[in-house]
Amino acid sequence: MKIQILGPGCAKCTKLTETAVAAAEEIGIEYEIEKVSDVNEIMAFGVMMTPALVVNGEVKSVGKVPSQNEVKNMLSPKK
Repeated sequence: MKIQILGPGCAKCTKLTETAVAAAEEIGIEYEIEKVSDVNEIMAFGVMMTPALVVNGEVKSVGKVPSQNEVKNMLSPKK
């Protein structure tokens, strides 16, 4: 699973990265995490507010840091 954190590297971006890693570890999935700070790349996702969480190319959260449980739900395979 590819997890991307979109943002310039602010405190919220760092917190979102930590939360995403903790959630992925807790549910035991294999993942790759990538920080995207290039404004043009961020805008290519249609994102205008950061931080944003992208999972396998799909924007899951924009402009906030979701809770670890919310991130776990975003990362969990759909049944």
